Amino acid sequence: MPRLVTLACGQPAIEERRRMVVPLAKGRVFEIGCGGGLNQKLYDRDRVTALAGIDPHGGLLANARAQAMEYGWDADLREASGEAIPFADGSFDTVLCTYTLCSVDDPAQVLSEMRRILKPGGRLLFLEHGRAPDAGVARWQERIEPAWKPIAGGCHLTRPIGASLRRTGFEVEPLGQGYLPKTPKVMGWMEWGAARKAGV
Repeated sequence: MPRLVTLACGQPAIEERRRMVVPLAKGRVFEIGCGGGLNQKLYDRDRVTALAGIDPHGGLLANARAQAMEYGWDADLREASGEAIPFADGSFDTVLCTYTLCSVDDPAQVLSEMRRILKPGGRLLFLEHGRAPDAGVARWQERIEPAWKPIAGGCHLTRPIGASLRRTGFEVEPLGQGYLPKTPKVMGWMEWGAARKAGV
């Protein structure tokens, strides 16, 4: 299942959106859900000084470590969950989150952890899919989600994106949003942008 999800998240239209977000990372970078390794080739080598990440799936993490060696990253990639990130407070200039919040057990706790490890003035870069703004599409997402989750690795269709970030103490700078082309709308609403700790 994780490999199938990685394959789905690597389609060209999704990579196009990754290219709008990942190269913005700079300094010490932490990537949550790094096991697919799909973002490694997109980082700007001139801007990233260190790379770390976590993933709960050991098999995918081994693949990500192999890719890091291939790309020449001296990366600290650990097996862990987003609800308990094993890095100290204020460790990173950038936290990157791509297609991960849909499948974590406790998104509020994961966002809180990502906020904790960010340095003052650091940025959370996000690219996520979730609850559509159109009422009709959202209703269909609610109907389909119970059957969808077991076949899609626990992926939720109805989780809000920007609103969840704001509730967890982030100020959000939207960079883009819209439905993924050639994708059913119930699965295709995307939002991407940058967020900072509110009040910092």
